[in-house]
Amino acid sequence: MTETFRVEKIGMSIGDSEILSDVSLEFPAGEVVALVGHNGSGKSSLLKLLARQATPSAGSISYGGQDLRHYDDRTFARSVAYLPQDVNSGSDMTIRELVACGRYPWHGALGRFSKTDQEKVDEALRATHIERFADRFVGTLSGGERQRAWIAMLVAQDARCLLLDEPTAALDVAHQIEVLSLVRRLAHEGGRSVIIVLHDINMAARFCDRIHALKGGRVVASGAPAQVLSAKTLHDIYGIDMNVISGPDLPHPIAYVC
Repeated sequence: MTETFRVEKIGMSIGDSEILSDVSLEFPAGEVVALVGHNGSGKSSLLKLLARQATPSAGSISYGGQDLRHYDDRTFARSVAYLPQDVNSGSDMTIRELVACGRYPWHGALGRFSKTDQEKVDEALRATHIERFADRFVGTLSGGERQRAWIAMLVAQDARCLLLDEPTAALDVAHQIEVLSLVRRLAHEGGRSVIIVLHDINMAARFCDRIHALKGGRVVASGAPAQVLSAKTLHDIYGIDMNVISGPDLPHPIAYVC
């Protein structure tokens, strides 16, 4: 599969409000792709459409070359995992119990938890470096540790594509870097594709292979970080004057407000 998702002329409306309009984008397989833009630009709405948590009012979405509507729920859940922005449940579960929930698409509500399921849970704990916390309750963890636990659940799901809605929201800078470093490693070393909603354009440039930018429900920029981080493009995205620092000693461009 050379691409995970492809959206073509997508539209989405709620009542009289147009949330997305004429959105066409490609999401190459094996990349970390950021969705960026101001509040209300349609980033999270687009991610919900990809996750089949909402239905477009126009256009089409395909995954792996197949129309999203043609997937049954279990088959789709075995390949695509979605982490919404507001995750308030699971505090009274141990990390191991939470991560084990990722195996649900494989054995169902009445299925038996097999040796394979247990191995997948153990692998997910190791991949996210939280095996030492396995028996702690989720509610006792720091913000960064909690996000790693939820991401571990997606890894245990054995999904090849992860959809993450602002996983660094409310985290301090150190924990943001920790979580995004994990996400990038899971993609580049684990052969997964990741689509992630981010607010911070510099974090997107540092950790993502590609950036799609939305404004008012429409695509205003798309490309590699070096292409998107220009003064003109940033003004198109955010509507304010910004400059960019780049150079041979910088691994990625850095944007700042004038």
